[in-house]
Amino acid sequence: MRYILNILIAFLFCVGGTLSAHAALDDGLILYFGFDYETGGSVIDGTGEGHDGTLTNASINTDEKKVGNGSLEMLDQNASLQVESFPELEEYQDNSFVFWLHFIQGHNGAWSQIFAKKAPGSDRSPGVWTCPNSLNIHYRFNPGNQGSQCAGPGGEDQQFETGKWHHIAGVKAGGKFHFYIDAIQVGEYDVPAAHAQGEEKLYIGSTTYRSATFYIDDFFLFNRALSGNEVSDIMEGLLTSVEPQNKLTTTWGILKTQRD
Repeated sequence: MRYILNILIAFLFCVGGTLSAHAALDDGLILYFGFDYETGGSVIDGTGEGHDGTLTNASINTDEKKVGNGSLEMLDQNASLQVESFPELEEYQDNSFVFWLHFIQGHNGAWSQIFAKKAPGSDRSPGVWTCPNSLNIHYRFNPGNQGSQCAGPGGEDQQFETGKWHHIAGVKAGGKFHFYIDAIQVGEYDVPAAHAQGEEKLYIGSTTYRSATFYIDDFFLFNRALSGNEVSDIMEGLLTSVEPQNKLTTTWGILKTQRD
């Protein structure tokens, strides 16, 4: 009996530790898209807060995905997903955008949008593009248009390959921007500690700039700066929606998900 009791106590201790880690990891999560399906031209916000995204010239692809049942396919240069403004989206300073990205085509000679949070008088809070003549990421904040120039795996001036999934995390902490690709920090940049903010939409894909051509999956937005270990944990699947996203609320759990 004592042996069984000790096993039970150990099990509860482990579960408690896991739940504590989970509680810390999803702290500050204000928006999540799993891109598993669309409903009437909308993608459901998996946090359960109702900040759903509206699709234009974009669709869910269930054949090419990294996590779950689908990804968002951005083939048309006018493809977009738009999220209406809400208080947490208008107020954050420290922030973390975390997602899987798969480029379908290379550079096209134009600045091409991956995503942007706009603010009055600003389109980079942050704004994220591919560079015109190389397949890498330009990740910027206003005022001052500060951040990465044209970064890829390995750092500045390194290019992405098409047809391959990469895990991307942009983390702003005070006046520093930390850029992670596949959970490896590839750059640290000076950015405005207080960047432009206010009432405006979040866009994935086309803004006044054309959309880049890509698949995107498992998109998280936090209103705090994640640590490098937290970025790695999310890439490994330790923060995942475990209830259908069309429910009023979503339960978050720590579990591994199948990855291609």
